[in-house]
Amino acid sequence: MRQVLVAGNWKMNGSRESIKGLLDGIKAGMGDVKAQVAVCAPYVYLADVQTQLAGSSIGYGAQDIATEDAGAYTGEVSGPMLNDFGGKYVIVGHSERRSLYGEADADTAKKFAAARRHGLTPILCVGESLEERQSGVTEDVVARQLDAVIALEGVAALANAVVAYEPVWAIGTGMTASPEQAQDVHAFIRGKIAALDAGVAEGLQILYGGSMKPDNAAELISQADIDGGLIGGASLVAEDFLGICRAGG
Repeated sequence: MRQVLVAGNWKMNGSRESIKGLLDGIKAGMGDVKAQVAVCAPYVYLADVQTQLAGSSIGYGAQDIATEDAGAYTGEVSGPMLNDFGGKYVIVGHSERRSLYGEADADTAKKFAAARRHGLTPILCVGESLEERQSGVTEDVVARQLDAVIALEGVAALANAVVAYEPVWAIGTGMTASPEQAQDVHAFIRGKIAALDAGVAEGLQILYGGSMKPDNAAELISQADIDGGLIGGASLVAEDFLGICRAGG
């Protein structure tokens, strides 16, 4: 049985003061949470997060990773650097990295490989734009994004990863895929991987990443192939985030 995972993606938000209050609030409310919980913080706050979450059950990690381990790559942060802060997770291929910064499927695959190379668990984001959904190519887009990673790393690599389906049209727009729409794509993802390795597919946590909130989380997570959420805006408010976490069991 796959455990529910709820991971917060703070994006480029927060301050040292606000993050301290946020984590204090989340920690205080964890008593009745059965789901796995994690937060992915901006690089500059990882030391604070490491200190504040020491001894807690809450995992943490980064929002991106360099493809290279060291060198003349101004502004990049590598796997060995992330390891200095003890986190477990790193998001790769988020739609904002793809659309705003031009990251191609091959770039995401290399970042996935870099995360694994340094013992980090990649949260691999896949998903389609509104235009792609309306054109009926959702499965083609998601398959292409998965295939880039599988071609580089092999399907077995997904045994040590998380996949997050994020319909781009539902991120930060207030729009949310219906539970049925989300489940259809999650089932497609699991089925595609099962065709290559049934065991990997069965154990893979597939999160929904499109405007999950406390009032829709339970219905989404109750779907057969939705194993939790990658949470944006709601992860910045302790009670909202905890509400989603509690919906996971």
